[in-house]
Amino acid sequence: MNFNDMEPAVPKVNKQTVSYLSTRFAEVGLNPNKRHGQNFLIDMNLLNMIASSAQLNRNDVVLEIGTGMGSLTGIFAQQAGQVITVEIDQYLHQMASEELEPFDNVLMLKQDCLKNKNSFAPEVIAAVQEHLAAVPGRVFKLAANLPYNVATPIISNLLRSEIVPETMTVTIQKELGDRLVAKPGSKDYGSLSVWVQSICDTRIVRVMSPKVFWPRPKVDSAIIHIIHRPEKRATIPDLGFFHAFVRAMFFHRRKYMRSVAVSAFKGQLEKQHVDEVLQACEHGPETRTEQLPIPVMQELCEAFRQKLIEVTGDPKPKLANQ
Repeated sequence: MNFNDMEPAVPKVNKQTVSYLSTRFAEVGLNPNKRHGQNFLIDMNLLNMIASSAQLNRNDVVLEIGTGMGSLTGIFAQQAGQVITVEIDQYLHQMASEELEPFDNVLMLKQDCLKNKNSFAPEVIAAVQEHLAAVPGRVFKLAANLPYNVATPIISNLLRSEIVPETMTVTIQKELGDRLVAKPGSKDYGSLSVWVQSICDTRIVRVMSPKVFWPRPKVDSAIIHIIHRPEKRATIPDLGFFHAFVRAMFFHRRKYMRSVAVSAFKGQLEKQHVDEVLQACEHGPETRTEQLPIPVMQELCEAFRQKLIEVTGDPKPKLANQ
């Protein structure tokens, strides 16, 4: 046998069980931090399901938010070309560093992944860009057991960042998952539903009970798979304006759309201008935003944008909440 031709040994991934986690935390005299949303997935089958749903290969650069103890990170590292994992907790970062030391394709960042609620930390974006550029044709993906308290801004902001993931495969609260896949007229349908579905395909892969986590959260969770669709994105003339418009239209979801639009465009459009747009799009005074399908929302958005251009003369108008 020629030992030079042997495949390099694959580093071991520790099984993330309650026994393993409680022992490691006890060793350092710590408990999971509720403020950082530390709920660890303890079912190895579900950890592997996240990775398999992400469909990773050696061409992928994976961003993981919430390194935790590094068990899921290690699974990603066995399948992807590069993993960039972000952990805000200094103690978890240190413990995970020990677990992930054998992997030479894992970059660990100890910081908040968000600069603020509306944008990603530039250091995280820069790290992803650097590793994407390192090898021609690399693909960016998000895969993670997301901390519940930052799941919404992570998903929403990544879709508006300089680098948009080809896919996002994440564990989140089931309530948030329901919002991401919600249909018009349902109680979960809102601005996030419209924003994400306008440029992506979304589906819930698996619903999970609290018992598969340690400590147990008070709510059900879900693995969701989101596929970015550039062809959908290309149909929206001004993505930033559309994002702001959708948020404004759902700010008071139970009010009639006319009232919400008058408030959203206050100082930019008069009431008569709002009425002209709604009449041209054949929407009566009792129309509510929560009833409107996504293509109708896109049509309305563009009609209001064109009216702003007409009234203000600004070829690139903005809404107040942009």
